Amino acid sequence: MIFKETRLNGAFQIDLEKIEDQRGFFARTFCRNEFETQELETGIAQCNVSYNTHKGTLRGMHYQVYPHEEAKLVSCLTGALFDVIVDLRRDSPTFMEWLGVELDAKTSKVLYIPAGFAHGFETLREDTVVCYKMFEFYHPECARAIRWDDPAFSIDWPLPPKIISKKDRSYKDFEI
Repeated sequence: MIFKETRLNGAFQIDLEKIEDQRGFFARTFCRNEFETQELETGIAQCNVSYNTHKGTLRGMHYQVYPHEEAKLVSCLTGALFDVIVDLRRDSPTFMEWLGVELDAKTSKVLYIPAGFAHGFETLREDTVVCYKMFEFYHPECARAIRWDDPAFSIDWPLPPKIISKKDRSYKDFEI
């Protein structure tokens, strides 16, 4: 795995080192030793998958608050997505900045999202499957969200969103 720190403090794009042959490729998507070397979270609590039928499906922007902030490792198993993170850590030099990374099954990039970030994505193709490795269990009492189109962040989504849940549309503007 090749770790590339993004412009957001503590967030990494991870390029997989593929072993390729006529069958396709094999690659590690997580190695506790390599994550420890980078001083990243290593204790995976749960793994989730999100299947998205339609291009232009937007999910997010979700996060958990203290004492159950969650780091995530996100990859795309089929299709493609525009993965977005927003730094909500008030003491961070990149507080309130956002980053978008295109993830797809072919390039096999992975995004490491530190605790304290909001996360969401928009699908760029039909039948997109997203895999999340979560470093904290889900705690509904700590679940929070910011609106996908909150003017405080001005996220530049690549497509006009076609499908957004009623819940994701209902979130209020971020308050500093």
